[in-house]
Amino acid sequence: MLNVVLVHPEIPPNTGNIGRLCCAVGATLHLIRPLGFHIDDRSLKRAGLDYWDKLDLVVWDDLEAYLSSVPPERLVLTGSKRGDAYHRIRFRPDDHILFGPETTGLPPELFARFPLRVARIPIDLSKVRSLNLSTSAGIVVYEALRQTGALPGEQTLPTPEAG
Repeated sequence: MLNVVLVHPEIPPNTGNIGRLCCAVGATLHLIRPLGFHIDDRSLKRAGLDYWDKLDLVVWDDLEAYLSSVPPERLVLTGSKRGDAYHRIRFRPDDHILFGPETTGLPPELFARFPLRVARIPIDLSKVRSLNLSTSAGIVVYEALRQTGALPGEQTLPTPEAG
């Protein structure tokens, strides 16, 4: 099962949207405190709509507690200005994809500590500094699912008949 990890998320609707994404694809969402909101925040639940109760959610008290529970080779860090293009990362089914806070991203010391698997979404940095967190999560999560053959509901749809 894929794991999406939000390190110190700040904006409730982004977390709600990512929670909804995790429900849709069967991923576990890990939230690492401190959080910029309360888990029962109305805007968080509004973004997650009625899916929040179906979410496989794990909340960690701090980053070190989380990191000590996961083999380093399962970590995939994300960054807007470093790393390899996300589609070149070799994802595995039990990977943990880490996303940093909306305003700062993951801390530099985390990249220094775990430099091997860093995913970046190529964007034109002369026009924007980053993508929205929930957009980034969707892009990377779906690539990981595609690579691991775990896309939900993957089936051949009927082709409309020519006529």
